[in-house]
Parts: sequence; structure tokens; C-alpha cells
Amino acid sequence: MEDHKIIELYWARSQQAIAESEAKYGPYCRSIARGILDRAEDAEECVNDTWFRAWNAMPPQRPNILSAFFGKLTRNLSLDRWRKERAAKRGGSQVEVALHELEGCLPDHRRPDEELEASETAALISAFLRAQPELDRRLFIRRYFHLESIAALTERFGLTESQVKSRLHRTRQKLKLALEKEGIAV
Repeated sequence: MEDHKIIELYWARSQQAIAESEAKYGPYCRSIARGILDRAEDAEECVNDTWFRAWNAMPPQRPNILSAFFGKLTRNLSLDRWRKERAAKRGGSQVEVALHELEGCLPDHRRPDEELEASETAALISAFLRAQPELDRRLFIRRYFHLESIAALTERFGLTESQVKSRLHRTRQKLKLALEKEGIAV
């Protein structure tokens, strides 16, 4: 089913919206959740929560890109669950490693104007990524949005571990410079 028809089902408050979302985007959302969470049961629960959140968000929201909307919901729900589990365990998972890699090139958001700066920073990062070569952009998004492991990236893109790490490092360095150039304290 086409995305606009699925959105119309949500707006019409039809239960079929959830079934159609699951059929079209379930595997995509599961792959995001499984990349963040260790347990398949937790990932499945986050995907189910994605449909619930979507149900509550539409209306009033009308997403432009349904896959991105569902992906972001799933990612945020999965990260929330991961943080909750991490607080209890204090382990060093793949997610923690990926987020730690980004710390050096993203600004610290503890100032009062944090919301405004966060949206400006997000726009700058988006523009920066659009200007990068496709492979570097895809690696960056897969690593830092989907939180895929280095091993998964090497397999997905047919690169060596060293090539993936090097490309990610160079992209992070370029991002840091681009943000600093725009006056964002990193």
C-alpha cells in the first residue's frame, strides 16, 4: 500500500493502518530496534510501541516521509529502552561505542538556548551529510542513526573494517570542522 493511503488510514482512525504499517515497515523498524537492543523481545516491543506512537501522532501530524517517521520513532523508543537497561547494567554495548564516537564532533547542549541550537545543529548536520559522497553519507547514517556495528557495515558495503573506521573518522572530523565553522561549540 502506498504511504499516503496508510496515512489516510491513520487519519480515519482505521485499525487497518497498523496492519498496513506492520506489513510494509515492520522489517525495517525491527532492523533498527535490533541494531540497538540486545534482546529480540525488547526490539519487538519497541516496534509495537512504534505503531502505538504513530497512532497517537496521526492526527495531527501528517509525515512527509513515512519510513523516516517510523524509523525515528523506533530509534527513539529503542534508545530510551537501551538507556533504561544501561542504567541498570552499566555495560559497554555497540550502541554505547557508536554514541561515544560521536561525542567529539557534536556540541554540548547544556545551555539555556539548547532547543534552538539543537534544531539549528540538526539542520547543519543534514546539510553537511547531503554534501558528502554517497558512501560516506550512507556509512555515517547507518552507524550513527541506525547504530549498526562496524562488522555489519563491512558486510553491507563490502569494505574492510579499517576502511569503514577510516571513512567514519574522516567524516566525523569534517563534521566537527563544519560545525565549528558555523560557530557551534564542539
